[in-house]
Amino acid sequence: MELKIYGHAGKPVLVFPSMNGRFYEYEDFGMVDSVGEFIERGSVQLFTVDSIDSESWANWNAPPAERARRHEQYDRYILQEAIPFVQGKNRANEKAITTGCSMGGYHAINFFFRHPESFDGVIALSGIAKLNMFIGDYMDKNVYLNSPLLYLRNLSDENCLELYRKSKIVLCAGQGAWEEPMIDDMRGLEEILKEKNVPFWLDLWGNDVVHDWPWWRKQLPYFLDRLGY
Repeated sequence: MELKIYGHAGKPVLVFPSMNGRFYEYEDFGMVDSVGEFIERGSVQLFTVDSIDSESWANWNAPPAERARRHEQYDRYILQEAIPFVQGKNRANEKAITTGCSMGGYHAINFFFRHPESFDGVIALSGIAKLNMFIGDYMDKNVYLNSPLLYLRNLSDENCLELYRKSKIVLCAGQGAWEEPMIDDMRGLEEILKEKNVPFWLDLWGNDVVHDWPWWRKQLPYFLDRLGY
């Protein structure tokens, strides 16, 4: 698995690509340039990882159970290889924040909420929080463990909830074209997080804000600035 690093110091940011995207996608679509000032001054350091969506959730030729098993292998890669690599480039106890756009936003949400021992923040741009659009109503243990709207609703572990409460959680979507599923899922997360007394920032941009890179290039630096990076 390949990844790229941008920056010499600062808060580590683990970046997930959009569906079927590669580790260099963030650079190709101008996202790295959009946060250039944060990188240059050493406020953040980006680690852009590769995806295997075409082998997991977006592998339309495989049964849902096989897709879920493949994603679990990706989960282990992120936790057992990518995160130790990130920590090796920084202070060993420095947690990363997650971010991504579209399917990358889903991964950012899921990895943050599933593994708060490894992450202390998330900036999710136009992400979903369930997998129905990929696998319909199919359910097994691995699907459940990667469906934040399901496992968060049933979560009662106070140690885990306290880690969330100490984290920076940003959920953002536009209200224009192709954003409706993301709005629905983020509203669902809003309800759950309020119920569990977890602070978060839900920011729904205007009706002109569509599911596309020009808006994500505006949103990421906006949130990094307001989160104090």
